[in-house]
Amino acid sequence: MTTVQSPEQLEQVSGYSFRDKTLLIRALTRLAYSKEQSLPEDSHLDALATLGDAVIELIILTRIVKGGEHDKGAVSLKKMDLVNMSVLRDAAKAIHLETYVRWGKGESRMHVWTSGRVLAECMEALAGAVYLDGGIEAAEKVLDKFSLLPE
Repeated sequence: MTTVQSPEQLEQVSGYSFRDKTLLIRALTRLAYSKEQSLPEDSHLDALATLGDAVIELIILTRIVKGGEHDKGAVSLKKMDLVNMSVLRDAAKAIHLETYVRWGKGESRMHVWTSGRVLAECMEALAGAVYLDGGIEAAEKVLDKFSLLPE
């Protein structure tokens, strides 16, 4: 594994500065790490990833509809093309998100971040944390910065 980067560096990369830094730390903390360190139950990214998935979907669907698409099937197809595990994983790789995440010992040994779903989940958690900290507009700006949104 490469050197762990500081959360502040991720703020610079994302162009978003958290008011509540604990949300950023939580978004970067895997359940395995949390358990190994005996952290509180709410200190890992799982819930933020679920929230972030919904936030990303909402922002993308809004863009598609505002872009003039009105057919339900076409909207669904465009959404699937724009937001999926591969797209999220590629965006996470582009910013080296794995270097900011606090991994469990076994995850580190196994390089679990090479799994597409794991990195995609970390990207979703980051989106969820930005949303909770700064609202939908902040989340949209970060997703734009990471090239995850259609024009």
